[in-house]
Amino acid sequence: MDFKEIKELIRVFDKSELNKLKVKDGDFEISMQTGFESGTVVSAAPVAAPAPVTPIAAPTAEAAPACAILGETINSPMVGTYYASPSPESPAFVKAGDTVKKGQTLCILEAMKIMNEVEAEFDCKIVNVLVQDGNPVEYDMPIFVIEKL
Repeated sequence: MDFKEIKELIRVFDKSELNKLKVKDGDFEISMQTGFESGTVVSAAPVAAPAPVTPIAAPTAEAAPACAILGETINSPMVGTYYASPSPESPAFVKAGDTVKKGQTLCILEAMKIMNEVEAEFDCKIVNVLVQDGNPVEYDMPIFVIEKL
């Protein structure tokens, strides 16, 4: 993952309602976390806020080609709550590594108690799922990292 891709990931994370994100691609791993909620803290020592970005490991030459596809994403068409499966007991519609066909359901976004299925607009491979089940998503927020087929 190059600096430009990391910078874009940080920008998207800052605009989202997510408070924690961890991305792992081969030997490269990055974690981001927003600050803690403000409130009354009774402590004798000062509390330090966490760093917004903590790189875990530097990418290797072998991981570089896989990281180049990070730029292609499927974004949320609406504001809502992300659901990976049709019910809590059911398996996820897609997971990392799955190949999907045009028209295949990728997830459900709930908005105002209405369940909206998000379908693939083209054949692709799911490289990474960026949102956890039950988390809120914003309009145009990346949900899946994909590789077009």
